[in-house]
Amino acid sequence: MTTNYPRPSEKTLLVGLEHGGVSRWDIEDSLGELRQLAATAGAQVVGTVVQRLERPTAPYYIGKGKAEEIARECEEKEITSIIFDDELSPAQGRNLEVLTARKVLDRTQLILDIFAQRARTKEGRLQIELAQLQYLLPRLTRMWTHLSRQSGGIGTRGPGETQLEVDRRRVQERIARLERDLKEVRKNRGVQREGRLRRNWPVASLVGYTNAGKSSLLNRLTGAGVPAEDKLFATLDPTTRQVTLPNRQKILLTDTVGFIRKLPHTVIESFKATLEEVQLADLLVHIVDLSHPQYRDQMSAVDAALAELDAGGKQTILVFNKTDLVADPEIVASQLARHPGSVAISARTGEGIASLIDELEVRLAAWRLRCTYRIPSNSSALLAEIHRAGHVLDIRYDGDDALVHAHVPQELSARLAAYESGGPSG
Repeated sequence: MTTNYPRPSEKTLLVGLEHGGVSRWDIEDSLGELRQLAATAGAQVVGTVVQRLERPTAPYYIGKGKAEEIARECEEKEITSIIFDDELSPAQGRNLEVLTARKVLDRTQLILDIFAQRARTKEGRLQIELAQLQYLLPRLTRMWTHLSRQSGGIGTRGPGETQLEVDRRRVQERIARLERDLKEVRKNRGVQREGRLRRNWPVASLVGYTNAGKSSLLNRLTGAGVPAEDKLFATLDPTTRQVTLPNRQKILLTDTVGFIRKLPHTVIESFKATLEEVQLADLLVHIVDLSHPQYRDQMSAVDAALAELDAGGKQTILVFNKTDLVADPEIVASQLARHPGSVAISARTGEGIASLIDELEVRLAAWRLRCTYRIPSNSSALLAEIHRAGHVLDIRYDGDDALVHAHVPQELSARLAAYESGGPSG
């Protein structure tokens, strides 16, 4: 698909809405991030507008008076595009473009277009095109209003409406084709995963907010050579590398796409073939940029995204990165005390990497010990917990019971002791 993010020559105005339980500080933080996204896309941000309302309005998202004020400002400052910090409905986007006579984007559109710019692999391009088309489909009417007729009824169907139906059908056919292609991608990943199981190597996924330093850490631990830029979504396509720990335990480290506040649902849906690696990982390594003023909010955003992927509750090492940029050492000490088992590092300088490797060894110490559990049919929630937090190697059924051969984290192992069948095996 052709991308439509602002070009370097475009002057862009950012618009946010303070409503409901959203505070002015939250809006300012979110708009600051939107400014970074716009810069990543190549826009020149010339101004920011914030309006306070009880709730978004149906016609324009913001008030009509504010929309007219924005239209005048765009005319005076020769602004060519307007970016809203939240997702707009098709009607709101159409109304705003008519009123302002400017290109109107929302946060979702901007993120999708940055992803389209960053995707390098065939899989990444398939996934982002699918997300873009799913976003576009309900908005096709907005693109054809200039061709439609004012009147309706039999014999008055305009060329715009006819073309709209043709385009809608073509988009739906393309979506179906992309979904089939991605199904093949998922099947291929399953084959790769089976090969990994035969090696009995645990898998650790690096997760975190965008620009937290995941790629830098992967490079530090493996020499992967993944591009690590100080930009949002600098790395989009996943990379997996082997690491041998000092105790000779081999593990696979996978770098995944960074999360962000208000991550579009279409992105999560389309990238499930990639993010499935997070769901099926044996250990999550959550990288946090401790130097960022809103690092706590970023941690919460990642936790929310993991929950949506049904990956919450997995065994996780919390890694506080960029400690070399933290002026107050008390901040580092307080977070380590607040989160037992966490590690403070600088992926850039290498400080704390040895402690992280030690923690990886501790968390994976019981990896070679596997247990078989007999789970009664009335304990389906426990079986789901094993799938979610553990690593199922084999499952078969004996009457009403499920015999599950699996690796599980130590916290879950204690709860499953009563269900062990035959004891642990090495």
